[in-house]
Amino acid sequence: MITFVHFEVKTENYQDMNILDGRTLAVDIRRELAEAVVEIKENGGKIPHLAAVLVGEDPASQVYVRNKVRSCEKIGFKSTLIRKTADVTEDQLMAIVAELNEDDDIDGFIVQLPLPDHIDEKRVTLAIRPEKDVDGFHPVNFGRMAQGLPAYIPATPNGILEMIKRYHIDTAGKEVVVVGRSNIVGMPMGILLAQKAYPGNATVTICHSRTADLSEHTRRADIIVAAIGRPEFITADMVKEGVVVIDVGINRVDDPSAERGYRLVGDVDYNDVAAKASWITPVPGGVGQLTVVSLLMNTLKASRKEIYS
Repeated sequence: MITFVHFEVKTENYQDMNILDGRTLAVDIRRELAEAVVEIKENGGKIPHLAAVLVGEDPASQVYVRNKVRSCEKIGFKSTLIRKTADVTEDQLMAIVAELNEDDDIDGFIVQLPLPDHIDEKRVTLAIRPEKDVDGFHPVNFGRMAQGLPAYIPATPNGILEMIKRYHIDTAGKEVVVVGRSNIVGMPMGILLAQKAYPGNATVTICHSRTADLSEHTRRADIIVAAIGRPEFITADMVKEGVVVIDVGINRVDDPSAERGYRLVGDVDYNDVAAKASWITPVPGGVGQLTVVSLLMNTLKASRKEIYS
């Protein structure tokens, strides 16, 4: 069976109407990780060490990596940031990956995507040793996950699983519709929720841009995971009363009234759908809050050699 992070499950802080509060959840998980680091230090163990490779000047990537580094510092993990300009060659980047693979002090590392067009992302991903692939993108980890073996689960699906567990959302026998089929969210989410475990034991349908009559599928869903990358795509007429909605989307839409000239919305029309949902994630403040902490959870597993001994 898949090994999930063994943290104490608390729910009393999360019962705020029907909101799946990712911010509160992330704060609690960071506190639990920090407590784990204190225990490691008291026992003279090795402090978890996460490295990140950032290529180029993509603003979103810079923010994401900066958040990872800061989160490491706050909970007591060691972190290393390797920055390279966008003109770094593929061979130079591969040499960095090889170096990190051989560094025994580094428990896990990520190469932040997207990479410049002249670099083969697949080649770079395959070069990362599975035991250090805390992003969970390597085919070995994906295959182990699909077979129900211990694996590093990609950060967003891992965060969703943690949210489902901590809110005690029932998944057994439920109709789940995943909208989106990426290898980062949609496909692993479908596999995980169909497996014989908790969260899991659901009947899962994976929909995508070529799905005929998407509404026919979403209207029968007990749980919807929206990860299609289209702002406010899932509307109230596409869901049934009492549905659980997990919105993975983070989209910028123009808003002249906003200070920055835009606002962030999910893949779900939140205001209208929330009125019908039993539980729903806000955007921002939902799933996105759990992505970084999920990466840290995987790093702790790596340092403890829970997946690969």
